[in-house]
Amino acid sequence: MRVGVIGGGQLARMMVPAAVELGIDIAVLGEGPDASARLAVTAIGAAGDADAVLAFARDVDVVTFDHEHVPQPVLAALVEAGVAVRPGPGALAHAQDKLVLRRRMDELGVPQPVWAEVADEAQLTAFLDANGGRAIVKTPRGGYDGKGVRVVTTGAEAADWLADGPLLAEEVVDFRRELAQQVARRPSGELVAWPLVETVQGGGVCREVIAPAPHSAGRIADLACDIAMTVAEALDVTGVLAVELFETVDARILVNELAMRPHNSGHWTIEGATTSQFEQHLRAVLDLPLGATGCRDPWSVMVNVLGGPEDGDLDSRVPGLLAEHPTAKLHLYGKAPRPGRKIGHVTVTGEDLDDLVFQARAASARLSGTA
Repeated sequence: MRVGVIGGGQLARMMVPAAVELGIDIAVLGEGPDASARLAVTAIGAAGDADAVLAFARDVDVVTFDHEHVPQPVLAALVEAGVAVRPGPGALAHAQDKLVLRRRMDELGVPQPVWAEVADEAQLTAFLDANGGRAIVKTPRGGYDGKGVRVVTTGAEAADWLADGPLLAEEVVDFRRELAQQVARRPSGELVAWPLVETVQGGGVCREVIAPAPHSAGRIADLACDIAMTVAEALDVTGVLAVELFETVDARILVNELAMRPHNSGHWTIEGATTSQFEQHLRAVLDLPLGATGCRDPWSVMVNVLGGPEDGDLDSRVPGLLAEHPTAKLHLYGKAPRPGRKIGHVTVTGEDLDDLVFQARAASARLSGTA
């Protein structure tokens, strides 16, 4: 069995060890020779280059993705050529276009923020007037890690974006924390879920993940799991699905965004779960039986490593981290450091949550050069 991954980022990189353990050949279509997943890159090409993608797909049994930014015409060309594409174009459309996602969630009756499609300043102003004078404005396509998102109080503040087409306007949700629910589904219909996790964001980037989410057992966890499973089945998702959620101050759970691939909120599963999200994704897209998803330890804490203001020699800081934090598991992405860029993550597992949070934060700061 040979899986082809379009996109050579860190998610493709972290699929490689899981593929090796399962005896699966993995091939990656990377954007260049310096891709994060360069050890598995077998072809160089852009995700939007139909000829490059089709040539790459000839030598694999199934195609999956490191990111959602493969144009629909390219996905259609793969399907027309008889390639198994997982998740398929219909499912991916909901992760590629936020307006498509919002319409479909309404159809399913899934709870989400108040929203509207706005095509001009007048429509945005009307939405602001109806929703407390502030709104989150998002470009429907292409945004990630805080890009393509603004908080506005007047229609004029989004005039430059509106010139390029309609935008998604959402209420500013009064939330107490952000959560993420991951599930995995294979073509034959088997569906499994990991424990609900709490995520901590900063500057539009996921900074920390705690698994399982504290104070979430019972109704909150059940509701989040029901939402994710409903979405996975209704959208015919194959592979790993991450549903990013808001828990509001009045104890509601609202869908924020979707990712149809392994996700930052699931990196803890490498050390913390019986089956990692990367192994599970490969099992799912190949329609193999899915693995157990329980926690190996009472708690897992994952903290991203971001490039610091003065990165210097990243390699020189690794020995110090390993010596000072021997229980921390380090994952570097093979990326050149720059301020704010995700260059790796650390995970610590165990029984004392406060100590785990301290250890993971300290290890991340040590590696980023901010400690």
